[in-house]
Amino acid sequence: MVATFQKHIAPAELQPRQYALEAFGLTKSYGKQKAVDGVNLQIRRGEIYALLGPNGAGKTTTINMLTTLTAPDSGQAQVLGYDVVQDSAQVRQLIGVTFQELVMDRNLTGRILLDIHGRLYGMPKSDIKARIAELVALVELEEVLDRPVKTYSGGMKRRLEIARGLMTNPQVLFLDEPTVGLDPQNRARIWDYLRYLKSKEGLTILLTTHYMDEAETLADRVGIIDGGKIIAEGSCAELKAGMGADVVTVTGEGEVASFIVVLQAQSWITFVSHHPEENNLQIGLQGEAGHSLKPIINLAEQAGFNLADISISQPSLNDVFLKYTGRRLRD
Repeated sequence: MVATFQKHIAPAELQPRQYALEAFGLTKSYGKQKAVDGVNLQIRRGEIYALLGPNGAGKTTTINMLTTLTAPDSGQAQVLGYDVVQDSAQVRQLIGVTFQELVMDRNLTGRILLDIHGRLYGMPKSDIKARIAELVALVELEEVLDRPVKTYSGGMKRRLEIARGLMTNPQVLFLDEPTVGLDPQNRARIWDYLRYLKSKEGLTILLTTHYMDEAETLADRVGIIDGGKIIAEGSCAELKAGMGADVVTVTGEGEVASFIVVLQAQSWITFVSHHPEENNLQIGLQGEAGHSLKPIINLAEQAGFNLADISISQPSLNDVFLKYTGRRLRD
C-alpha cells in the first residue's frame, strides 16, 4: 500500500514555499531487492540539483517515482505541491523529462517529433508552432529541423531531446545523463543551455550524471546516493570543505587496521577512509599537507604498514564520492 500525506495539501497552500520537489521516506523494492530505502529530498525552486551515485544506487528508481512512472511502496513526494501518487496527471503537466536512452522515430524529422509531443499534451496548434521556433533557436537546430532524425549527430539528438523535454514549458526538468557520449564541445553547449534556463526562466533542474566536472560546473547542490539512501548532500564547496584542507591518498600493505587506529588518534587528521576495492586509504588533513606527510610516513612505520605510494591533492568531488561510497563514480 502506498503511503500518502495524512492531510492532502492543496497546491495553493504551497505556493509561498521554497521547494519545487520534496520527498520524505521514499522506498521501492523489486522482490527482495530494495532499490530505494528511505530517500529524503528537498530541491529549491530555480535550483540545479545533481544526483550522483554508482550504478544500481537507486538514482533511476528515485527519478521514476518523482516523475510518476513508478509508484513508491511507502513514503511521500510532491512536485510543486502536487502529490506524485494522488495528483499524477497534474505532476506530468508541470514536468519535462529526458532519458539517457534516446527514444525517437529515426525516420521522422525533428519538427514532426516536437509537433507530436506538443499535440500529445494538448497544446494549441499555434502555440506548438511558436514553441518549436523558440526552442530550435535555443538549441541551434534550425538548419536540420526538417531532416530525418537518422541524419542527426549524437549531439544534435541530445539537443533535440532537451527541446522535446521543454516543449510544454515545464517548471521542473528531469535530465538523466544529459551529455553522455558527447564530445566536449557539445557538452559545453548543453551546459550553456541549462544555465540559461535556470537564470532566465527560473527552471528547476534535477539531473543525474557520471561526469564530476558536469556536477561541479552546473549544480547548486549535489546529493550522493548509494544503497538506496542519500548519504551526503550539499554544495560542491561544502562537500569538499568537509574533507579537510588537503587529502592524502596512500597505498601499501601490512597492518592496515593498526595504521587506521593511530591515524584516527591524530588531532590534525579530519577523517580516515579505507577502500579495500581501491586498495587505498584516504586521509583528510586540517593543515597544509607539506607539514603532515612526514608524520604520516612515521605513523605508517610505527604501525607496521609498508607504504607503496603516497600522493597529495586538494579535495575534489571525486574524493568526496570515494569517501562516502568506497567506489569511483564509474565503478
